[in-house]
Amino acid sequence: MKPIGPIPPAFAGQHGALAIAGRTADEWVAAHGSPVFVYDFGVVRAQVERFRAAMPAGVRLHYAVKANPYAPLVRATAPLVDGLDVASAGEMAAVLDSKPGSAISFAGPGKRDDELEAAICAGVTLNVESEGEARRAIAIGERAGVAPRLAVRVNPDLELRGSGMKMGGRASPFGVDAERVPALVRAIIASGAEWRGFHIFAGSQALDTDALIETQAATVALAARLAVESGHAPPMINLGGGFGIPHFAGDRAVEVARIGAALTRTLATRDAMLADATFAIELGRWLVGEAGVYLTRVVDRKESRGETFLVVDGGLHHQLAASGNFGTVVRRNYPVAIAGRMGEAADDAVSVVGCLCTPLDRLADRVVLPRADVGDVVAIFIAGAYGLTASPSAFLGHPMPAQVLAGAS
Repeated sequence: MKPIGPIPPAFAGQHGALAIAGRTADEWVAAHGSPVFVYDFGVVRAQVERFRAAMPAGVRLHYAVKANPYAPLVRATAPLVDGLDVASAGEMAAVLDSKPGSAISFAGPGKRDDELEAAICAGVTLNVESEGEARRAIAIGERAGVAPRLAVRVNPDLELRGSGMKMGGRASPFGVDAERVPALVRAIIASGAEWRGFHIFAGSQALDTDALIETQAATVALAARLAVESGHAPPMINLGGGFGIPHFAGDRAVEVARIGAALTRTLATRDAMLADATFAIELGRWLVGEAGVYLTRVVDRKESRGETFLVVDGGLHHQLAASGNFGTVVRRNYPVAIAGRMGEAADDAVSVVGCLCTPLDRLADRVVLPRADVGDVVAIFIAGAYGLTASPSAFLGHPMPAQVLAGAS
């Protein structure tokens, strides 16, 4: 049998029926059908409060919308954060009623001209990914009679140790190689565009607190070097994010208070070229990942060649990451529970499989859980980030699951 990941603190330690924002899993399924994603906004609010308490005064918190663009969740989160970071014109259009353009930034390679124009006209900061993209944005701004707000996304000459996805220290479609940044900064300023600073993102889903501390210090030093070499002080430095959350057995949460204390020391001794810069940290899964629970009902319990399968009415078309098919090299189990039997003895060796006609559709592989039968609800945790919109929901034509935000008022 294989281990499962740790149930998030907001739900761990419960006994009997799993409660999410004051209602049981069965009640949520009865109200909204199965499968359903339930997002407990109290968890998001608590994460924001943890960040504010830990980080230096004045460090801004941005929400990376790609982690979960569910509209009610974005609207509830927007007043608690200082900015929204988007990765497409679709995301940008969806959040402009939650924040003004001046509080939104737009990153991602391959931005089309119509996306650049929409962002420029809305006053959104474009994190340009290449010299060519910068030239196109400047030309579009000239035609529209609007000075574009441009930050340079830097492909840093460093990487975040232990990160799930490394975004620096190598050839990359993301950002401008660090050694070419100073010349681009000077060209942007000479064009009359509004230069907004640097976006430096070295990696994501890191659980190594020391590595995060080292990377933030190196990022601040890199920003200072680029400022000196370009001859211009940046108004804003987005330090990226990278804070991971535990998904698998053996994972440990990052020590946010220690990261904040170290960043306080780093900023206190920063280069004079950064004296007036504003700093931001961009977080997605750390803010919302642990808030979500995916609930799916058992429709069949079957035996095959000595193994037991719980077949549920959900699957990888809603929760690709939990199936092990979204960026993981070795398939490991997300935290999972039988929602009506929290805290009970686990003595039933099963695999939880979805309803899709593919052997890849396996939400829990050879785990030991309390006994479950047809009609029982299985809870898959860590469902608040990179869930539905990161999954092939159109595959095989199954219906979309419900989503519901709880505890926002």
